[in-house]
Amino acid sequence: MPDYTSCIVKDTVSKAIAVRLERFRQKGRIQAGSLINTVFGDAILPRGGRVSLGSMIQLLQPLGVNERLVRTAVYRLVKEEWLQSEALGRKTDYMLTPSGRRRFDEASRQIYAADSPGWDRRWRLILVVGELDPRARELLRKALFWHGFGETTSGSFVHPTADLEQVMESLVSEGQDPVLAHLMPLVAVNTRVAACVSDIDMVQQAWNLNGLATSYDGFLEKYQPIRDALAACGPDELTQEDAFLVRTLLIHDVRRLLLRDPQLPESLLPASWPGSRARHLCRDLYRKLLPRSEQHLDALVRLSSGNVPLPTPVLSSRFEFGMDLHADAVRAA
Repeated sequence: MPDYTSCIVKDTVSKAIAVRLERFRQKGRIQAGSLINTVFGDAILPRGGRVSLGSMIQLLQPLGVNERLVRTAVYRLVKEEWLQSEALGRKTDYMLTPSGRRRFDEASRQIYAADSPGWDRRWRLILVVGELDPRARELLRKALFWHGFGETTSGSFVHPTADLEQVMESLVSEGQDPVLAHLMPLVAVNTRVAACVSDIDMVQQAWNLNGLATSYDGFLEKYQPIRDALAACGPDELTQEDAFLVRTLLIHDVRRLLLRDPQLPESLLPASWPGSRARHLCRDLYRKLLPRSEQHLDALVRLSSGNVPLPTPVLSSRFEFGMDLHADAVRAA
């Protein structure tokens, strides 16, 4: 006799995934370049960071990104010096440029962190000394915003945990080295005089977390049903393609949220901060999706030479899984 309970659970998984995929496909305008960035950072980088154009087209087609969109987006990413190409006969491989790889490495440290950062109760400040012309000031603000810095009404920039030396190096690599002559990076301690501003007051002044909290709630609404369904039946009920597609959208959405998230320590965040729940959900769901999604990549990802680029130990370091995830994928096949 058929196992009706099993059939119902499988149907729940299929429906939860179908809802997420359909919502993505129905978006008025798919940002193909941003999606390609996600696939490169999440799926291709752990396999050597190189892939044929044909493989990228195959990977993205089920998400509603056609060949023309992929070709156009890849061309733009080359022009923007994220990617570089290498021809092999009539075929072409694409790989990250050194600057593109550096930007991916910086983003990966946030995306795949196991926990929120700790805090030594010291503030990292960047003071602007002297006058900056408006354009240089705006470029500086945008660059520091990417590193999570908030701006105070006095015009200084603040963050609780940023690596100031790394931030200054990033400004130089982005061509903003002339502005360093106007900056004073400092590490400061709040002496906690009773009548003065508290650490929480500083957070409320430097960052507007309300909009970010709403976005995290939306993320949880998208992916909680999928995690719950997989918890009931296990990832073996997933097709390899669905596992890859959901994994891609999961990291794509997380990556876009983290561009706006200052990555504050938990002690500085509001109670029941949805970003913490989103981080835990992402870790759990990624773990469930990874083995079967890697099987999908084994089947589709090729270099122009025809070789299959295999995953490196980078995968096992994500979220501090500490296991051979590709071996798990092979055993599950």
